[in-house]
Amino acid sequence: MASAKDEKGRNRPQLELHVPEPHYRPGDAVDFSHLDISEPGAQPRPDEACEAKATYPLCDDLIRVLGDDNRAHGPWDPRLSADTMRTMLREMALVRAFDNRMYRAQRQGKTSFYMKCTGEEATSVCATHALAADDMIFPSYRQQGCLIARGYEPVEMINQIYSNKADKLKGRQLPIMYCSKRLSFFTISGNLATQLPQATGFAMASASKGDSRIAATWVGEGSTAEGDFHSALTFATVYNAPVIFNVINNQWAISSFSGFAGGERATFAARAIGYGIAGLRVDGNDPLAVYAAERWAADRARSNGGPTLIEHFTYRAEGHSTSDDPTAYRSAEEREEWPLGDPVNRLKNHLIALGEWSEEQQEAQDAELDQMVKDAQKAAEKNGILGHGLHHPFHTMFEDVFEELP
Repeated sequence: MASAKDEKGRNRPQLELHVPEPHYRPGDAVDFSHLDISEPGAQPRPDEACEAKATYPLCDDLIRVLGDDNRAHGPWDPRLSADTMRTMLREMALVRAFDNRMYRAQRQGKTSFYMKCTGEEATSVCATHALAADDMIFPSYRQQGCLIARGYEPVEMINQIYSNKADKLKGRQLPIMYCSKRLSFFTISGNLATQLPQATGFAMASASKGDSRIAATWVGEGSTAEGDFHSALTFATVYNAPVIFNVINNQWAISSFSGFAGGERATFAARAIGYGIAGLRVDGNDPLAVYAAERWAADRARSNGGPTLIEHFTYRAEGHSTSDDPTAYRSAEEREEWPLGDPVNRLKNHLIALGEWSEEQQEAQDAELDQMVKDAQKAAEKNGILGHGLHHPFHTMFEDVFEELP
């Protein structure tokens, strides 16, 4: 008979805790050959009314349209007009110009905080173009492109960043946490993933009252580890809510790579399989693929096909925020070696290949947009910058709180 010690596991193998590690740390050589990058145009495009399981092979694939020849390929080509593509290119370039100036403004002490979305512009701008103008957007904190794509004025965004006397949110939100009821852009929250159950709730309410508006929400891959992510998907699955979950897999949370959110074992798109909803995995740096995937999901939701989870496979080219130094935890070579390129350059090169654009036009537009943001910044600074006393009167902190002020 075995001894008590044996029964308690003395002779069993010792357990080991797995701690995820990124492929590269500062100083390491970068080699992205471990990534399985699909050929553009090789992915089938199921009908929007298909059963969810018809999309599951796409959860492990990568929907791509633009090839190395700068041409569009395959069934996911949305066949957009040159005018539409030029508009999206302009808005992505405007987002980048805005980010660059606001980053400098933070370094100059004009605001406390800023977050750039360099390299991820397509995931907000092009996705927004695929939605109806009144569809409700529930963003995270890196979706300034959604507002710009809906025509929000940069000066109003800067007023909010500076929390000055012209800030329409009356200084009640942290910088970059915008809101626009007019543009169906829900208030950004600093609490991670709260927007997901809110988006599902909006979609359920819209369906309950027979409306036609759907919801689209954005979340970073790191935040999918939050409980709100799973609560939102459970309700969306059970009630077939017309909602799109955009997971922006930019490879890194503030200082931890995607493995800490579960990205080592499966793709983030594959989480759709467990919930029994449609799932797509898309090249997030391919503006045409992003548009096509979002439009597919929007058409599916609008025709009562239910929710879709889209993983946008992209790369965060800059730090998490102005409070972050990415050189402390990742190789400086990663940005240049990223195999899916830059979304602005890819759409620019596609338009050039079509004979609808030129390098000279791009240079002129970049200069124009930089001046536009500079002018908006000057106009906003007349209303004050953070900490310089030009803010809403203190009594306004109680406005919009009580129906009748005590």
